Amino acid sequence: MTWLPEPFRIPAFRAFWLARLTATIAQMAMVIVIGWQVYDIARHTMDPKAAALRLGIIGLVQFAPLFFLTLVTGWTADRVDRRWIARASVFLELLCALALGFFAWTNTTTLGALYVVAALLGVARAFAGPALGALAPNLVPRKILPNAIALSSIAWQSGAIMGPALGGYLYALAPVAPYAGSALLFIVSLIGLFAIPKVESVRAAATMHPWQQMIEGLRYVRHNRLVLGAISLDLFAVLLGGATAMLPVYARDVLHAGPAGLGHLRAAPAVGATLTAAYFAFRPLKSEVGLKMLGAVGLFGVATIIFGLSTSMPVSLACLTVLGAADMFSVYVRQSLIQLYTPDEMRGRVGAVSSLFISASNELGEAESGFLAALIGPVAAVVAGGVGAILVVGIWARRFPELRLAKSFDPPDLPGAPEQERAGRKPL
Repeated sequence: MTWLPEPFRIPAFRAFWLARLTATIAQMAMVIVIGWQVYDIARHTMDPKAAALRLGIIGLVQFAPLFFLTLVTGWTADRVDRRWIARASVFLELLCALALGFFAWTNTTTLGALYVVAALLGVARAFAGPALGALAPNLVPRKILPNAIALSSIAWQSGAIMGPALGGYLYALAPVAPYAGSALLFIVSLIGLFAIPKVESVRAAATMHPWQQMIEGLRYVRHNRLVLGAISLDLFAVLLGGATAMLPVYARDVLHAGPAGLGHLRAAPAVGATLTAAYFAFRPLKSEVGLKMLGAVGLFGVATIIFGLSTSMPVSLACLTVLGAADMFSVYVRQSLIQLYTPDEMRGRVGAVSSLFISASNELGEAESGFLAALIGPVAAVVAGGVGAILVVGIWARRFPELRLAKSFDPPDLPGAPEQERAGRKPL
């Protein structure tokens, strides 16, 4: 298997990758169907603006658990076996799939039920994100960690491609089908997680009170300006440019594509993201990582604007593909910086803060898009978000010069870091 990328030659990483792929497919299939059901149920009695507001509420209820549980989940990932946290989270998602499948089978699905299950999925993701993010670096040597991050992103993005399409197609076949399929995939994910052997990791010292240890993660991010800049750039850019929240609106009322078309639209960003991640898995980024990340986020904003104005399905799919590629570029750089600049004993807590920011940019971004669409209309909301993302790049380039000065992924205090980078950057 010498032809495989180096991380895939490690059995534990292969099991991790399979678990993440199958869980992501199942999650995305459920999320896309939940969004469709919320909008479709709301449209029976509401106009598009009011129904879009209900989509915003779905984003809000998924974000709330991450917001309130961030300190707890990060501390847990640094104190408890990360494999068991991930296993418990996937099991909770399995129960959610079974519950929604039961509602669909008995034709008793309501907006309230969808909101409750969305909140439970948020709880599962709140615990799974830091645990899985901190577990991956324990499975591979440090020198191939950027490759492992790219491959892990491929698992997530491949799931994001297959999940929405699978959910849309199965829902068109029968409302219960996507939930049944998700339940089976969650079971496969659990099998993969149980195949990961116990790994060595540095545990947080127990000399401080648990609450102090939780706060320590926030303090680390606040003082590490490179990590803070990378995380917050993604937060505000995607928060403002969250076009994906409006995809049910575009599929139903702009492009008139139906559930199957929604699957295509939801999968398009992940196509671009997967191609980008696959490229980085074999050819890791080595130079000017900060400037290239800023440029990618700017391209993300441009693609969002063009998508918002499009009434053509091919043009919309192309824009979403470019949008996904640009977002993956940013994700790859950000995650590599976070993982390589963060000590292992802090990775759970820093990962929880990162997950909070990511969730804020995604779920809270969906809420923002839904609320803004209710005020000014879906198209205007998407275009305004793209403009906002471009403005954020300019502001962050000035506010966080550490991003512009980041030449490579090598921390300045490690052997191999460029001499000019050690000289030109403040200590982290």
